[in-house]
Amino acid sequence: MVKPPGNRKKQIRYPDTMFKKLLTGAVLFLSTAPFCLGQLHWKNTDSLYGPLPASVHVYTTNDLLDGKPNIAFYVIADLKSKALQFTTDTTYQRRLTAAGFCEKNQQPLVVVNGTFFDFGSNRNLNAVIKDGKLVSYNVHTVPLKGKDTFTYVHPFRAAIGIDKKRNADIAWLYTDSSARYAKAFQTAPKPFTDSFMVIKNKVPYKQLANWKMQTAIAGGPALIQNGQMSISNNEERMFGGKAIDDKHPRTAMGYTADGKLVILVVQGRFDGIAEGASLKQLAKILLDLGCVEALNLDGGGSSCLLVNGKETIKPSDKTGERPVPGVFIIQLKK
Repeated sequence: MVKPPGNRKKQIRYPDTMFKKLLTGAVLFLSTAPFCLGQLHWKNTDSLYGPLPASVHVYTTNDLLDGKPNIAFYVIADLKSKALQFTTDTTYQRRLTAAGFCEKNQQPLVVVNGTFFDFGSNRNLNAVIKDGKLVSYNVHTVPLKGKDTFTYVHPFRAAIGIDKKRNADIAWLYTDSSARYAKAFQTAPKPFTDSFMVIKNKVPYKQLANWKMQTAIAGGPALIQNGQMSISNNEERMFGGKAIDDKHPRTAMGYTADGKLVILVVQGRFDGIAEGASLKQLAKILLDLGCVEALNLDGGGSSCLLVNGKETIKPSDKTGERPVPGVFIIQLKK
């Protein structure tokens, strides 16, 4: 910089109007930056979904998500509350809407979609545990395509479970219809690849503990492990390419260090209103909510969360709630 004579620093004086514009711009930047880059701001909406017990709360936000329109809800429930019962429900060779599961289960407090499924057969593709028993199993054999038609990949999908002492856990499961309990990996294992459909003899049984959960539902991929973002998409062979960065409606569950269960849904596929979230954004939201472990569940048109039978997000399917074969439920103990 060239200095004026006498080595005195040149003082620049802005007209008052210019100074006001600069100040206004700075204030606007500071006031809008948290919406794009920081934590979302959540509003309690218990009054819209009551009556609720003291151990359950509902929150919503419509803050921009990385600069894009966003609508999201989450339910937080105390796992140790004696007023609550955590369970699941499934159907066989058919599917029900969330409202249908509400009616089937005598109007529980919370119903949220869970497992991925096959549209043709209505079959669950993930494990479900109800009252301590496996009622649905992970699909462990996936045929490859093209030149690898006779090659199979054997992934292990993640699940969130709650044991009899109301402790939550996320693990990667091997489920076998001939075994009473699922076998659990506590870190994401790499899938096996071979030319055989049989995987049973390849699973290291002696290294795995029985996963004795009272209630559990699987999906994938896991999003958070040990309080850090850790998306096990490649290990679980869930979404190909850069699909984890695609924005869609989302459903996820996690839990906090102090024993709170968090159920999160993000509305999506509504241009200019609610555009959805990527898996990375989903994980970041759950981290900000205090989750130490978290899991992605079926999203897209399946995403639906009902509280006392009332919808939170608007489902993206034009026909409304998409029928699904598996849900997670919170009930009031009778």
